[in-house]
Amino acid sequence: MSYGRPASRKRFPLSLRRHPVPWEQQRPTWLEARPAVIAQALKRAQSRPSGNWYVVGATDDIAKNKPLARTIKGQEVVVWRAADGGLVGGPGICPHLGAPLRDSPVRCGALVCHWHGLALKGTPFAGWEPWPVHDDGLLVWVRLDSLGGESPLSAPVVPARPSLTQALSAIYTGIGICEPEDIVANRLDPWHGAWFHPYSFVDLTVVDVHALKEKGAGDDRGFTVDVSFRLASRLVVPVRAVFTAPEPRTVAMHITEGEGQGSVVETHATPLGTDSHGRPRTAVIEAIVAASSRRGFTAARTAAPLLRPLIRSAAGRLWRDDLAYAERRWQLRSTGRFPA
Repeated sequence: MSYGRPASRKRFPLSLRRHPVPWEQQRPTWLEARPAVIAQALKRAQSRPSGNWYVVGATDDIAKNKPLARTIKGQEVVVWRAADGGLVGGPGICPHLGAPLRDSPVRCGALVCHWHGLALKGTPFAGWEPWPVHDDGLLVWVRLDSLGGESPLSAPVVPARPSLTQALSAIYTGIGICEPEDIVANRLDPWHGAWFHPYSFVDLTVVDVHALKEKGAGDDRGFTVDVSFRLASRLVVPVRAVFTAPEPRTVAMHITEGEGQGSVVETHATPLGTDSHGRPRTAVIEAIVAASSRRGFTAARTAAPLLRPLIRSAAGRLWRDDLAYAERRWQLRSTGRFPA
């Protein structure tokens, strides 16, 4: 059911649904969510350059005396802070006897192997070579040219964001048995929102799907959704959001009208490698960057340490379901049973 175009300037951002529609009586969306349309959107996303950049984790996860570590496509990666505060990174295997550098401490800007004390300062040493690292202020990226296989870019393709100094941000990380394309395909299927997540979304209508179908559309094209975030049974916050896929492993949702205009939710999919059964594992690293021009938002930013766990919890509830969606998609694809 469409509730109409949300107002972008309302004194009171909440709406009261007069006649809530029971879950089973809402308008079916399966005819609109055509597999071919979603597949075309996924294909267009995969055709865009990544420059071989992968999200490692959150900037705030890099402590002064401990590295940030992740395995990407089976390659162990470590990133840490040098003595000047800048980031350095490279292979997570000690070149001496193969110790896991993820468990080693940082001392005076050097990563010191906890097996035999070999100190890495971010420059080539004993066969260990650094990799390009980028900190966008919220997330840390590493460029893996040997794994990406693309022409390298000097920096990753980062979605447009509101000023981080004026926003409230939080990072959620989850891991599923699937591939990055299954995560991206989930985000490029907005039609499942009110059916699969009725505790969070109601009154969802995909307004514009032309950009999903147009093979020659520019990289900045997206598709538009009108949806209400559920606060209570009848109390909702209506917004208009635009989804774009700026690179193969990222989908961004920008709120363009309604409460939180300018806010963005970035979903990044980082391939980790295979588990003990040979199944692919992928990390969902989602950055929620909330912004608002309302006076009370300043107080919300002040309470960020208290609000971040709540934001991550809400994201985790959604991804509990969406990872099941992505894992099911991979399972069907891997056995040749996915609908064509």
